[in-house]
Amino acid sequence: MKAIICQQFGPPDQLLLTDVPSPKAGKGQVVIRVEACGVNFPDTLIIEGKYQFKPSLPFSPGGEVSGTIIEVGESVSHLHVGDRVFSLTVHGGFAEEVVANAATTLLMPDGRTSDGSMDYVTAASTMYTYGTSYHALKDRANLQPGETLLVMGAAGGVGLAAVQLGVLMGARVIAAASSDEKLTVCRAIGATETINYTTENLRDRLKDLTGGNGVDVAYDPVGDRYAEPAVRSLAWKGRYLVVGFAAGEIPSIPLNLALLKGASIVGVFWGAFAQREPETSRQNFAQILNWIAAGQLKQHIHKLYSLAEAPNALRDLMERRVIGKAVVVMKMNNEQ
Repeated sequence: MKAIICQQFGPPDQLLLTDVPSPKAGKGQVVIRVEACGVNFPDTLIIEGKYQFKPSLPFSPGGEVSGTIIEVGESVSHLHVGDRVFSLTVHGGFAEEVVANAATTLLMPDGRTSDGSMDYVTAASTMYTYGTSYHALKDRANLQPGETLLVMGAAGGVGLAAVQLGVLMGARVIAAASSDEKLTVCRAIGATETINYTTENLRDRLKDLTGGNGVDVAYDPVGDRYAEPAVRSLAWKGRYLVVGFAAGEIPSIPLNLALLKGASIVGVFWGAFAQREPETSRQNFAQILNWIAAGQLKQHIHKLYSLAEAPNALRDLMERRVIGKAVVVMKMNNEQ
């Protein structure tokens, strides 16, 4: 099979498209013929050796896939050959086939029919974005109707998901991003207010928009110099969600800010949650899939890339050119 291979840690232009042996399913695993693979910020960290763990070299990046099961390993009873599925793989997804843990592999709606209601691109865009954001807002922040939610990096994959979910959960959503073009997309999906934090003072704008009360929840996948103003802008008993550090540096937060506001600084590591608490994760996805089926959630797809173009997708993500979600597909429309 063909795969994008990382032979040494480094930038996307070092990745190679090559032929490698097909994987085999071990105990508790399945092999998926990949149709689409989402492109996510952790992929950019994994290829540079900066993620929470380092896969053994060589490996393929790509942490969430959709496709069809072609092999089922020992002790797997709920999945079968031919099932249409989407799966958290962590890495390995930029390939024509991938081995995945059955515990983090879910049936697509109507997954045992050939004309299922969810397409592969949507399925490959769902786990990291909606999974992360719903876990963050529901399980970690306990977001309540009527509360004010600040979403940083609001035009990225997880950011747009957080905006949509915040609206569905009854919050007043303030979207913050780095360009007016990105903020236009945020308004189109329900953000009540927007802040361009490259041209506006984040702290001052939040004070104006909340009447000096602050925000109840700050969802932050950006970090760096934007983190402290977000924490300073929390309301009493506010919750600051540590989602990631897309802007670069991991910030140091003065802990007296949490003390003075009775606030919580809460970590969000969805991948570990999905593996440690698979039943709760499946319940979350049941709700997410219901919203998708009802048309209440719809992923904003930035662009589709071929497998050979996967390094370009990672580069576009690293350089913040992606609004919404980039997806690698094994067959482009003109190849099908």
